[in-house]
Amino acid sequence: MNSKKSIGALALLTAGAFALTACQQGSASGGGGDSEDGAVTLQFQSLSDQPATQEAIQAAVDSWNSDNPDVQVEIIQAGWDGAYDKLITQFTGGTAPDIIHFEAASIVAFAQDGYLADLSEGLSEETIADIPEGIWDSVTVNDEIIAYPSTMQSYVAFANADLLEEAGVEVPTGDSMSWDQLAEIAEATTTDDVYGLGWGLGSPAATVMTLAPGFGGDFFSGSGDDVQIEVGDAELEVPERIHEMAYEDESLDPVSLTQSGSDVLASFYGGTVAMTVQGSFQAANMANDAPEGFNWVALPPLEGSEGALQAANPQTYSVNIDSEHVEEATAFLDFFASGQTLAAIAQADALIPASESAREVVATETGGEDGWEQILATADGMVGAPFLQANGYAEWKETVLNPALQQYLGDQISSEELATQLTDGWG
Repeated sequence: MNSKKSIGALALLTAGAFALTACQQGSASGGGGDSEDGAVTLQFQSLSDQPATQEAIQAAVDSWNSDNPDVQVEIIQAGWDGAYDKLITQFTGGTAPDIIHFEAASIVAFAQDGYLADLSEGLSEETIADIPEGIWDSVTVNDEIIAYPSTMQSYVAFANADLLEEAGVEVPTGDSMSWDQLAEIAEATTTDDVYGLGWGLGSPAATVMTLAPGFGGDFFSGSGDDVQIEVGDAELEVPERIHEMAYEDESLDPVSLTQSGSDVLASFYGGTVAMTVQGSFQAANMANDAPEGFNWVALPPLEGSEGALQAANPQTYSVNIDSEHVEEATAFLDFFASGQTLAAIAQADALIPASESAREVVATETGGEDGWEQILATADGMVGAPFLQANGYAEWKETVLNPALQQYLGDQISSEELATQLTDGWG
C-alpha cells in the first residue's frame, strides 16, 4: 500500500469546509463492496453532465453488468463544479469511489500524494497501444499510469470561407497551417469593417499553455514539489504572436482578447471577424447554431517551429488505490476503453477521443464533416506537458498566469515584464 502524503494544510482545511457539501451531494462512501450474494459492486463517479454523454456511459455500464454478474458497476452521478474539493474530502475521509472521472491537470496531484492505483499491468496491451505515447505521458507519474485518458479538447482556427474568397485568399489545406499563414490571412481579410481574426482570450492561460509546445515552450522542468520554471523565448512565442497581430498588424480584434470564445462566435456569425480560434468543441455549436447559409470551415492544425503540437489535458478515469477491488475496477476500465464507447462519448461531448480506434469510428460516422476531419487531425500532435507534473500549477495559473497574460494582451506590460511576473510569481 502506498503511504499517503499530506495534500497540504489548505487542502485539508478545504476538505473540512466541504465535508457537509459532499455528503449532501450523495458522495460515494468508501467505494463499493460485496453484496450478500457475493457479487462485487464498484462505484463509478462520473462527472459527465450532457444527457447524450450520460446515455453513452450508462449503455457501456449496462453492457458490462449484463456480461459480468459477479462484478457490478454502479454510477454515482456528480458534476464538474467543486469536483476537486469534493475529491479532497473523499480521499482524506476514506470515502472515495472505486473509479474516478476527472482530468489530467487535476488528477496528477492526487497521484503524487499516493491516492491512485497504477493501471500499467491491468490494462491490456491492445488498450495501451491504442493511445499515442504523448497522450499517455499526460497521465504518467513516476513511471506509473495513474489514469486512462479518454477525451480531449484542442484549439482550432475556423474561417468564414466567403470572407476569405472575397479577399482573394484560398482556404488552407494540408496537414497543418503555420502561424505565419494565420497572420497573413488575418491581414488579407482585414478591412474597415472586418477584423481578420477574433480570439476570445478573456482567460488566456489554458490557450497559451496548450499551444506553447508548438514552439518548444515547456515553462517547467522537474515534478512534484521539485519544479523549476523558465520563461524564455519559446514560452513567450504564442502570446507575442497574438500581441503582434492585435497591436502591430491590427488584424486581430483587441476587444475579442477580453471576451469569451462564445462571445466571439457572435462576431464570427455576424461577419465582423473573418476567422476565430476556438476550443474544438465549439464546432458542434457552430453546426447547430450558425445562421442558415453561413459558410464556415475548420482550418488545418496550427504549426509552430516544433510542429503542430498541443499539450494534452485529457479527461481521465482513475482507480482509487484504497478500493477493495482494484483489479476488477481496472478490468472494467479496460472494457470501457473500447473504440465504440469512447467514440459515442466523444461525439456527445464534441471532444476528441484519445484512442486511435475511437477516432477512426468518429471519422467514419461523421464523414469528417462539420470540422471533424481537421479536429481529429489535431490529436496527432498531442503531447504530455511538464505543467501537469508541477505541484501548485493550478494556483499559479489562476493567481499569476491568467492576470499577467491579461495585462500583456491588454498592451499594459511588455513581454519582458510578463516573463518577470510569471517567474517571480512561481517563486
